[in-house]
Amino acid sequence: MGSSSGSDRLRDLQAFDDTKAGVKGLVDAGVTTIPAIFHHHPLLLDDAEEDADVIPVIDLQADVDRGHLVGQVRAAAQCVGFFQVVNHGIPGELLEEMLAAVRRFNEQPAEGKKAWYSRDSGRRVKFNSNFDLFQSPAANWRDTLLLELTPRPGPAAEEIPPACRGVVGEYVEAVQRLGGALLELLSEALGLPPEYLGGLGGGLATMAAHYYPPCPEPHLTLGTTRHSDPSFLTVLLQESKGLQVLMRQRQRWVDVPPVAGALVVNIGDLLQLVSNDLFRSVEHRVLATTAAAEPRLSVACFFRPDYACTRVYAPVTTTPPPPLYRSTTMPEFLSHYRAKGLDGRSALHHFRIPPPSSPPH
Repeated sequence: MGSSSGSDRLRDLQAFDDTKAGVKGLVDAGVTTIPAIFHHHPLLLDDAEEDADVIPVIDLQADVDRGHLVGQVRAAAQCVGFFQVVNHGIPGELLEEMLAAVRRFNEQPAEGKKAWYSRDSGRRVKFNSNFDLFQSPAANWRDTLLLELTPRPGPAAEEIPPACRGVVGEYVEAVQRLGGALLELLSEALGLPPEYLGGLGGGLATMAAHYYPPCPEPHLTLGTTRHSDPSFLTVLLQESKGLQVLMRQRQRWVDVPPVAGALVVNIGDLLQLVSNDLFRSVEHRVLATTAAAEPRLSVACFFRPDYACTRVYAPVTTTPPPPLYRSTTMPEFLSHYRAKGLDGRSALHHFRIPPPSSPPH
């Protein structure tokens, strides 16, 4: 995996980044073998099970009482950490236009994207390939347009690429409403007032529009490495298969099949911490798109506090077990997450309180 030495690898990473064309640029150049910086360890590329029944699908407008709906959300958050929602109130036409905008941006000539390519943390809208390109053991076969939506108001219209400008604002508003409703359900599922999690600063903070170009050697790399999300909640729009979830009971990867009109919801690290492990932030990954397939598109919306939020987060449960995590702040949590990159380890390990040592015999 990787280049023959650290200096060679760093040189190759820098050369790739300097093109400002991302993975799509490699595909456009006609590569038939992927560079070594994208090679993942074989143990990270194991196969998945095909079991469409594992990921619950919850109808948010079903003719059921509120308690039953809260129970469905609680069961999904406790047992799986992932679920899909239908009848969520966002028109199918808006979902389709958001994906079309991601395609327009990524499939324009490379020169049209270079002005947006950046690793400057101060930019609220930026395009790059692998936010952790220089930290992670291997790069992923993926390009991303990232929008930082906090503090409010979000980015000015002129900061957003023209290919996406017309739809982003409408989509963000719609997902913000849905996320607020989901956070209310999750608050009630924890036995807390409906407004509790939203009051912790769990609004829509970041949107990441991902583009996974076809890969000539998908068996050597990944679209996104195994990871969990640094959020309370993530709402994902996906167009095609490729997303997989690690089921802890089986220690096997399971596909998250696309469902027409549905959005995928997953629990993030902050909600696992606050719920003291009652809700599970499950690790997931995205396979590299095969050479014969169409590019895979997705849009992930992360609900979490603003980077500068000084609130202290800790488990809120008052029943056994005792707190499993130490308190942390958003800057500390995100700093640790970014520094380690998508290295296959959960960021929560860093904040877990070690179990008490056994007394000597």
